[in-house]
Amino acid sequence: MKMKYTLFLAGVLCLFGSTISPVVAQQQQLIGQFDGRADVGPVKRPGTATYNASTQEYTLTSLSSGPDEVSMVWKKMTGDFILRTNVQGIGMGAGLHRRLGWMVRSGLEPGASQVSAAVQDNGVTAMQFRRTTGGQTEEKRSSVTGADVIQLARKGNTYTMSVARNGDTFVSEEVTDLALGDEVYVGLFVGSAKKGTMDKGVFHNVRIVVPARDNFVPYREYIGSNLEIMDVASGRRKIIYQSPESLQAPNWTLDDKALIYNSKGLLYRFDLASLVPTVIKTGFVTNNNNDHVLSFDGKMLGLSHGSKEDGNKSIIYTVPVTGGVPKKITPIGHSYLHGWSPDGQWLTFTGERNGEFDIYKVSSAGGPEVRLTTAKALDDGPEYSPDGQYIYFNSTRTGNMQIWRMKADGSEQEQVTTDAFNNWFPHISPDGKQLVILSFQKDINPNDHPFYKYVYLRLMPIVNGKPDVSKLKVIAYVYGGQGTINTPSWSPDSKRIAFISNTNSITTAAAVK
Repeated sequence: MKMKYTLFLAGVLCLFGSTISPVVAQQQQLIGQFDGRADVGPVKRPGTATYNASTQEYTLTSLSSGPDEVSMVWKKMTGDFILRTNVQGIGMGAGLHRRLGWMVRSGLEPGASQVSAAVQDNGVTAMQFRRTTGGQTEEKRSSVTGADVIQLARKGNTYTMSVARNGDTFVSEEVTDLALGDEVYVGLFVGSAKKGTMDKGVFHNVRIVVPARDNFVPYREYIGSNLEIMDVASGRRKIIYQSPESLQAPNWTLDDKALIYNSKGLLYRFDLASLVPTVIKTGFVTNNNNDHVLSFDGKMLGLSHGSKEDGNKSIIYTVPVTGGVPKKITPIGHSYLHGWSPDGQWLTFTGERNGEFDIYKVSSAGGPEVRLTTAKALDDGPEYSPDGQYIYFNSTRTGNMQIWRMKADGSEQEQVTTDAFNNWFPHISPDGKQLVILSFQKDINPNDHPFYKYVYLRLMPIVNGKPDVSKLKVIAYVYGGQGTINTPSWSPDSKRIAFISNTNSITTAAAVK
């Protein structure tokens, strides 16, 4: 397959830290996603910025001379954007009023109008802004202290700071009518209010997102995709591949060598060693959606495909994981595959029958389907636990979309989550000890799981065979939604997950022929 875009090769890019004179140097040097580095103000010693391509981590230093002087890496941007990062201040807590976070400026000259979202070494997390050049700096403080995750989003002239400690949901502050101009400098920064202080900040999970426009048409228009892998214990994420196309729903193969995702109706095997995707040949089944599942033994792949012959309704097929002639399993649709039983005997799916969506199972060899749920609600996303005892699913039967589970025969249906979010797609780790879900915000229609929204990936432990909802926590802050994590995506060792995030601008890989 001829590739049009470069791969994001960890460790291959050699991006050097730069030290440049105040404001603008004669020649800028790319630093990861950023166009250059600058010292704002008449600093005595230039700051530094380095990018570690292997860890996708930035380190900035600054020798501040006063409260309005910072060292920042910057990128010129226009239009709306979302900036997000995890932060770690080196030497924080020393009472020196160090600050680190995001900054958006109309220019790099001292006193330019600007807005920042930052945490200080005393734990204060605040949004500071200056409406005019040389004007007074105003501040809005967050109720969150010691934030680990900082997000700053622009929509028109409205800027929203959203912050959280790792594991918590965002708390937001907003400034409206802040006119910094369409083209602005955006970037990470470190600085101090105390003269002569050496400041150092480390930033990881750095994301610069250009969101979908307001009036985009779902399922007809798409924006670009990041294929990401996250270490669940540490929360560290890496973008391993980028595409301007819509990539969706990665599965992780049992041999730990590849991911399988869908794009434009086809299934792709993404090799984790070469970082190259290749098409999986599935014969006439070429209109696949993002409901595809690997068997527990890793030998078979279940697909959900719609064709004109079937009234454009999703039908389930199976095919060897290496590709081959597809076998039709469900004669009618819609049938959306989500789970394979550990013994390989059953497939569980969401079936739309007479306008009602319920959970069904069917023999993996084909045959009569068995209805497992009958509630007058949307039941979706069924998946077997690794021991085969339970099927987890999501349902709107109590209002918002929530996680449920039942015995594999459909008995003992019980609700797992009860919060105000809309929770979808429960995925159990292969060792059976953890459950990850996709959580949409409260304002999303419970019956929908749309593209291009602010979503959380949340995790809860499974203790003695039962999910401990009291320990439910956020493990990833994502711009995505539909296609992010529709299918089982745990690594075989239960330590990592793969998922898709979205942006309308590819910022870490360069286009090539």
